[in-house]
Amino acid sequence: MPETRPFCAYERAVARRYLWGREGERFVSVIAGFSLAGIALGVGTLIVVLSVMGGFRQELLGRILGLNGHIGIVSAEGPITDYAPIVSRIRNLPDVAAAVPVVEGQALVTSDGGGSAGALVRGFAPEDLRARDLIAGNIRAGDLARFQGEDAIAIGTVLAERLSVKVGDEVTLISPQGRVTVFGTVPRLRAYKVVAIFEVGLQDYDGGFAFLPLPAAQLFFQVPPAAVTLIEVALRDPGASHGVAYEIRQMFPERRLRTTDWQDANSPFFDIVQVQRNVMFLILTLIILVAAFNIVSSLTMLVKDKGRDIAILRTMGAGRGAILRIFLLCGAVVGAVGTLAGVGLGLLFCRHIEAIRQALMRLTGTTVFDPEIYFLTRIPAVVDPVEVAQVVGLGLALALLATLWPSWKAARLDSVEALRNE
Repeated sequence: MPETRPFCAYERAVARRYLWGREGERFVSVIAGFSLAGIALGVGTLIVVLSVMGGFRQELLGRILGLNGHIGIVSAEGPITDYAPIVSRIRNLPDVAAAVPVVEGQALVTSDGGGSAGALVRGFAPEDLRARDLIAGNIRAGDLARFQGEDAIAIGTVLAERLSVKVGDEVTLISPQGRVTVFGTVPRLRAYKVVAIFEVGLQDYDGGFAFLPLPAAQLFFQVPPAAVTLIEVALRDPGASHGVAYEIRQMFPERRLRTTDWQDANSPFFDIVQVQRNVMFLILTLIILVAAFNIVSSLTMLVKDKGRDIAILRTMGAGRGAILRIFLLCGAVVGAVGTLAGVGLGLLFCRHIEAIRQALMRLTGTTVFDPEIYFLTRIPAVVDPVEVAQVVGLGLALALLATLWPSWKAARLDSVEALRNE
C-alpha cells in the first residue's frame, strides 16, 4: 500500500469503520459516544451560562442607565440654583445626548388600603419623562399624557401591588423632613393621584421608584422653583463618561459641582458579575476537559483493540503518518460532532430559556430565578457570536489535543510484536 496524500479516502474509510465498530465489537464505540455526549453537554452548558451572564449584565446595565443616566451632577452647596444655563451648556457638548434636571428625595408612600413602602421620589419635567424610553415604553396602566400638574404621580407595578392601588387611586407621600412648628416637628405629607403604572423589569426600581412632575417635586421637597438637586446626563458613548465628567467640572469651576459617572457608581456590582462569569467559564471548561479525557481513554482502548489491524496495515505499506491520521480522524470526528451538537443544544436552550423556566416552575411548583434575588423578572440570554466561536474553538482544540497521544502510540506500534502477540 503506497503512501498517499493525507486524509485520503482509505484513511477516512478505516477511521469510520473503527468508530462505528462491527457487531459484537461496539464497546469502544459506546465509550466514544459517551465522550461525544460529554463534549456536547459541556459546550452547550458553557454557551448557555455565558449567554445568561452576558444577558444579565446587559439587561442590568441598560435598565440602570435607562433610569439614572451616565453622569450625575450635584452641587457641594446644596441644590443647584439657576440650573437652566448649566443644562443648556451641557447639552451643547458633542458627546452629550441629553441633560435632564431632576429633584429627588426619599419619602414614605402610603395608601387608603393600609399599605406603605419607602420610595425614591424623583421629579422630572413631563416632556423629559416621556422621552425616557425605558419608562414611556413600559407603561402597564394609565398614560403619561396625564403626568402634569401638582397632584400627579407615576409608580412601579411592584409598588402599586404593595399599596393595593390602581390608576386613579390616591397615595400619600410623607417626607422625613417635617415642618418645624411651635408644637414641634410635624411630618410633611401630600396626596397624589396615580396617573401611570410602569414596569421596567427590575424589582428594586419597580418597587422603589415614584415620579412626580418637576414643579410638584420642588414644592414637596421645598426646593426653590429655579433649583434642582441633580442634573442627569446621558451620553452617546457610555465609555466616554470619565472624560465628559472631567470636562463638565472644568466648565463650571465657580459652581463647585461634583460628578458621579456610571462606571464608578456601579463598578463593584459589575466587577462581581464579571468575576462570576470568569469562574463559571473555568468550571464549565473542566467539563469539556473531562470529556476530552474520555476521548483519550476510548482511543487508547481502540488502539489496543485494533493492534492486529494496525500491524496488517503496516505490513501492507501504510506508513506511520497514515496510522497517526486515522486515529486523529477518529478523535477529531468525536470532538467535532460533539462540539457542533453542543452548540445547537446551547443555542436552542437560549432561545427557549424563558419557556423552559416557566415549564419547570409549573412542574416543580417552585420559583426558578426569583426576581427579588436576581433583580430581573425574566432570565435574559444574549448570544454573543464571538463567544460562541471561542467556545467552538475551545471544544475542538481540547478534543484534538486529546487525540494526539493515543494516535502517536498507534503510529509507534511495533507490527511484528503486535502480530506475535496475536
